[in-house]
Amino acid sequence: MALGTLYIVATPLGNLEDITFRALRVLKEVSVVACEDTRRTVKLLNKYEIRTPLAIYHDYNKQRASLGILRRLRDGENVALVSDAGTPAISDPGYELVRDAITEGVHIEVIPGPSALISALVVSGLPTDHFTFEGFLPNRKEKRRKALSALAEETRTMIFYESPNRIAAFLSEAAGIMGDRRACVVRELTKIHEEILRGTLPELAAQMGARESVLGEVTLVVAGASKTIELSVEDIVEAALQDASGSSRDLAREISERTGLSRKEVYAEVMKQRSQKGAEPASET
Repeated sequence: MALGTLYIVATPLGNLEDITFRALRVLKEVSVVACEDTRRTVKLLNKYEIRTPLAIYHDYNKQRASLGILRRLRDGENVALVSDAGTPAISDPGYELVRDAITEGVHIEVIPGPSALISALVVSGLPTDHFTFEGFLPNRKEKRRKALSALAEETRTMIFYESPNRIAAFLSEAAGIMGDRRACVVRELTKIHEEILRGTLPELAAQMGARESVLGEVTLVVAGASKTIELSVEDIVEAALQDASGSSRDLAREISERTGLSRKEVYAEVMKQRSQKGAEPASET
């Protein structure tokens, strides 16, 4: 008997209309839908009159549940894996199941769709050409601060998931470590109470800290550190020589004062480049 197919199916973040035709077809046709919380998934299935049986697969039972899912796949059944919202295996259970299915030689198909991290990134107004997804940082304050410190020099846009209970503290700590950085808090994406707040980390920390409570799923997008261009002594001297006409000593002193580079090192480079160009002034007094 041929092995079944494991479908990784992205489901709506909140608005149940954010589902693809292909996802609905797959959810109808598979033998079982593996989900985190049957109460969440059944709302989606009921809306589209889908009667496929549900099986629970979450962080607390994933080892045992994986055995049952793999058994079904070996028996030729097709299984759909969904999370409570968005794309499975992204800060949700699923990675281990996909890994084990690959080991078993099971065919895997992904049904793309909603993703909180991508949605938050594109609505943030921050650079999207290079970014890094950090997910949930450690809950404990010291470990979280250590993780933020390690990211302080990251130049890519950073995306985090955070609990609504901790977002104010997270923003305050990030502001203290990363400074006056642009950021965006995205809460309750696609839902009735969707909220998008843009500003600096200190501004957002103040806004969140002033609230008695924060509800819903929270995604935080933070701008990367400013990129600094480090020029070599050769490059700096070459640029300075384009408009320079004075003595090499004076030029070396001026460059050294402006850049903090060693005057001796700069002078040697000035002499070298002028010698190569045959442009060294006759007098170096």
